[in-house]
Amino acid sequence: MRVAGIVAEYNPFHNGHAIHIEKTRKPNGGCEATHIVAVMSGSFVQRGEPAIMTKFDRAKAALAGGVDLVIELPVPWCLSSAEGFATGAVSLLNSLGCVDVLSFGSEIGKVEPLQKVVTVMQTSRFISLLKYHLGLGISFAEAQQKSLSEIIGATAASVLDTPNNTLGIEYIKALQACDSTMDLFTVERQGSSHDSMAPIGDTASASYLRMLLSSDRLLNTLPYMPASCAAVVSDTADKGLLPANTTALDRAVLAHLRRLSLDDLKVLPTMSEGLENRVYTAIRKASSLTELEENIKTKRYPLTRIRRLIWSAFLGITNDDTATPPPYIRVLAANERGKEILSAAKPSVPLLYRASQVAKLDSVCQRLWELETKATDLHALALPTPPPCGTDHTTGLIR
Repeated sequence: MRVAGIVAEYNPFHNGHAIHIEKTRKPNGGCEATHIVAVMSGSFVQRGEPAIMTKFDRAKAALAGGVDLVIELPVPWCLSSAEGFATGAVSLLNSLGCVDVLSFGSEIGKVEPLQKVVTVMQTSRFISLLKYHLGLGISFAEAQQKSLSEIIGATAASVLDTPNNTLGIEYIKALQACDSTMDLFTVERQGSSHDSMAPIGDTASASYLRMLLSSDRLLNTLPYMPASCAAVVSDTADKGLLPANTTALDRAVLAHLRRLSLDDLKVLPTMSEGLENRVYTAIRKASSLTELEENIKTKRYPLTRIRRLIWSAFLGITNDDTATPPPYIRVLAANERGKEILSAAKPSVPLLYRASQVAKLDSVCQRLWELETKATDLHALALPTPPPCGTDHTTGLIR
């Protein structure tokens, strides 16, 4: 038994994800995994928006696409930076106590160059350069790029130009931070690039598929998904459970934000350097989320960071909620091999299968569960036919 862990959003599941899983299982020259567990974002995703469909339907698609076990990345880590996202996900895989290897997609397709970058980032010279460049008022990502280029050259530093490479670097750092013994395996991304609006062959980016789904062009998405996953997506659409439309929540979000004080804003994740004053002023002028985002963003504070801040404020997430690693492992879906993973697990935190277990957990777990259920209930209002509150309590393990 060789268990591979994957960090994913499956928003939605597409042929590129299927290729990743296939190569993770490949016996010769691949990762040689016999079992696969995916840590999947829940109702909100790392780019700072509601997921295109519910986490339960995305978990069904994951099983249909070849994943054996799906566990949920709690919402505070879903709405974190790449570092926070990776830290939360890797911590959950490590907490299972039976994952042998972390398999991730990357544009470079090799682990060694990413490990080299991580080594450089841990040097005092890099840390000093990063502080200097941040002092010039540029974004964190740009400051990292410039600092790395000055040490190893622009070509080697160009790995930071692409999002999957960047996440891969954060996975490596997170594995080191929790002293994990997991091996590393990466699959080179094939076909269209991240966020590309131009499919290549039968592969398309999740961004392109979300655009099609949001434009009521479901049939156009189906060639870019495995047939079994396309069936799940079609069934979900028939039930009125996709696509999530952020604008449906515009006024609800703005109404909540207008009630917040400066002190409320100061405790939001990644709020720093007086940004709360800019956010506070913008909230009182904006009549839509798009206007609010545009009025807050700057060269230093990119749009995705601002979006994560806004949704964190709406959901009541604070800096303290990610001060410690995820305190439980919530199981969303499992097939027979997934049950074998759970049987082999030696979890260092509680395994959560049903809502009734929460009452027996500590206050930290209960606080996180409340945030999660709130996120699920509010995400529902973005769907064409909103489900009632409480689906986290009424939806059992997906098999």
